[in-house]
Amino acid sequence: MNKRRIEIMDTTLRDGEQTSGVSFSVSEKLTLAKLLLDELKVDRIEIASARVSEGELKAVQEITHWAAEKDYLDRVEILTFVDGGVSLQWMEKAGAKVQNLLTKGSLNHLTHQLKKTPEQHFEDISKTLQQASKQGIKTNVYLEDWSNGMRNSKGYVFQYLDFLTKQPVERILLPDTLGVLTHNETFEFLSQIIKRYPDIHFDFHGHNDYDLGVANVMEAIKAGCHGIHLTVNGMGERAGNAPMASVVAVINDFLPEVEIAVNESSLYKVSKLVSAFTGFGIPANKPIVGDNVFTQTAGIHADGDSKKDLYFNDLLPERFGRKRKYALGKTSGKANIQKNLQELGLTLNNEELKKVTQRIIELGDKKERVTKEDLPFIISDVLNSGGYQQKVFVKSYVLTHSKGLKPSTTVALEINGELHEAHAQGDGQYDAFMNALRKIYKSKKREFPKLTDYAVRIPPGSNSDALCETIISWDNNGKEFITRGLDSDQTVSAIKATEKMLNII
Repeated sequence: MNKRRIEIMDTTLRDGEQTSGVSFSVSEKLTLAKLLLDELKVDRIEIASARVSEGELKAVQEITHWAAEKDYLDRVEILTFVDGGVSLQWMEKAGAKVQNLLTKGSLNHLTHQLKKTPEQHFEDISKTLQQASKQGIKTNVYLEDWSNGMRNSKGYVFQYLDFLTKQPVERILLPDTLGVLTHNETFEFLSQIIKRYPDIHFDFHGHNDYDLGVANVMEAIKAGCHGIHLTVNGMGERAGNAPMASVVAVINDFLPEVEIAVNESSLYKVSKLVSAFTGFGIPANKPIVGDNVFTQTAGIHADGDSKKDLYFNDLLPERFGRKRKYALGKTSGKANIQKNLQELGLTLNNEELKKVTQRIIELGDKKERVTKEDLPFIISDVLNSGGYQQKVFVKSYVLTHSKGLKPSTTVALEINGELHEAHAQGDGQYDAFMNALRKIYKSKKREFPKLTDYAVRIPPGSNSDALCETIISWDNNGKEFITRGLDSDQTVSAIKATEKMLNII
């Protein structure tokens, strides 16, 4: 079957930059332009609006200089305006060769914004197109508010398209400027136009105000559209544009009659870079590029994956340069933990696995986030706890730290079923806790070990907020030993390590 080739035009650097609070530097624009064309392999990029600023001009000059060396100039596009040739002069200075001319695609916009008749507007456009041809600049034409034009002034849209088909135009770009179309309307409107003008190249430019951007792009392609406009991470005005990653996956998986040039294995890398440059965070649940989309949380899912990939679909993370993860938390269960242990090269028997699972559930109930890198610490803490019979319990404590006052602690300690309380001050909360314990042990005429070393660490490579480990070395009448405590709170982890020491002695 001969596949129909669809052009992908990325407008992250132009429409995406219209995201509130986003502005790319010159070097960032150049870096992204190179990535989009060379690595992601989109067909075209729209990189700027003419006449915006000196910085914008500099960025375009840098990109066009690089593009000329790579023979990419015809793939670099600038948004321009019907302004008596001012935009075209700007383009000449910028070294750009393709303009995307913004014109009015609805009678409402034309009448109330430009206050012109269709004939006056067409005449102005004709002059701009003739001047562009003289300067060797190719033209694509945007019909701004085209979607509302088709809804409310279809006669004007067809009058305008009749005019454009006789002009020196490369492509006609049909935007759903306000993101108002349903998928049914997108298919219906584009089908009518493409049947009426079968020899013209039409692009669809979708916005995402109703979260229908991807669905509308899909219907635009089914209707026979020749090109689509996308942005990385769905950036753009208001709710943004149709998102690149989702659309690419949908085309590859659900439109077998269509082919695109985009290299989907680079989508995640480019997405992360755009996010870093803009400070525009990627929602964790965003399809394809979000942090959570290839993470199984429920233990039943991990169990099913182990048995016959029961919870896999065609969106395999490896397609996008990613890996499947199994989250650790209160719903993860033994199967998730086993998956993470396999990655670390660790094995536990059933009894050990139950203990580790229980500890992770406890952390999950405290809303703590556990990562794979935390597992060795949890295993060490849980399994080492079984080396003694617990007879000493730190039942409760109050830690205070106030400006101008020494830290203090009140401790309730149970030894062999007998409860003891003490209050003490110290140089810090843990020091106060230790002084309170010493009081109790002194009153009971019991030996109390000497603390010889104290270290705190977090699991190497962990980005978790769940755990820190406190390792304390003790000297008990010349016998040295170490205890460890694990908790999300540093002082509490030290108290847990100390409780273990009290049971050992």
